[in-house]
Amino acid sequence: MAVFVALGAFLMTLLGGWTAQRVTDRRHLVLGLAGGLMLGVVGLDLLPEALEAAGDEVFGVPAALLLFVAGFLLAHLVERLLAARQAAHGAEEHNGRAPQVGLTAAAAMVGHSAMDGVAIGAAFQIDEGMGVAVALAVIAHDFADGFNTYTLTSVYGNARRRALAMLFADAAAPVVGAASTLLFTIPEGPLGCYLGFFGGALLYLAAAEILPEAHHEHPAHSTLLCTVAGAAFIWLVVGVAE
Repeated sequence: MAVFVALGAFLMTLLGGWTAQRVTDRRHLVLGLAGGLMLGVVGLDLLPEALEAAGDEVFGVPAALLLFVAGFLLAHLVERLLAARQAAHGAEEHNGRAPQVGLTAAAAMVGHSAMDGVAIGAAFQIDEGMGVAVALAVIAHDFADGFNTYTLTSVYGNARRRALAMLFADAAAPVVGAASTLLFTIPEGPLGCYLGFFGGALLYLAAAEILPEAHHEHPAHSTLLCTVAGAAFIWLVVGVAE
């Protein structure tokens, strides 16, 4: 049942990626929407789940928040190291951005989608009703995952072929993750820590990369509205799932 439901996430991810590539003539709106979706996923979905699942504190601070900060800093470090490496070797960058950053970010999205599938399977292990609720939330926000995976890959100058390859990997990841739960049961604590870490990395990409790029050439009110709409959409998804 968990694997069957995860097929819905597969289709929704592809739909999100298809939407991202069909609106290339409105790139600033795509980036604005992607930034809002990423912000909403982090603040309204990933971080609350991480705090609930990983409740332990380390020196007075929840472990999920420490890993959230670690994820943010690691994303910044990786981007700077990759950009410096590209410049040192004289390789061509796309608008000053290293293509490997986009591939690394997309790979992180694939890993997150696999964990989405694991979350579906784990919820079904507890109760069928809980499994359906988690699956609906995952399927709804996998549209944003597909949209963001294609956008993150292409915005850093990667070819369309690479962006599509990462999109299909992201779409297949929830199915693989759900199938893996037939073999094991994942502890709640480590899952919460992972969500916090990934949330920090995703927030860095949204705040330091995607949103500034969206407003760089087209500082329009419509771009800001797309960002607000993206965050509001995730709020709606979370509210319906609850």
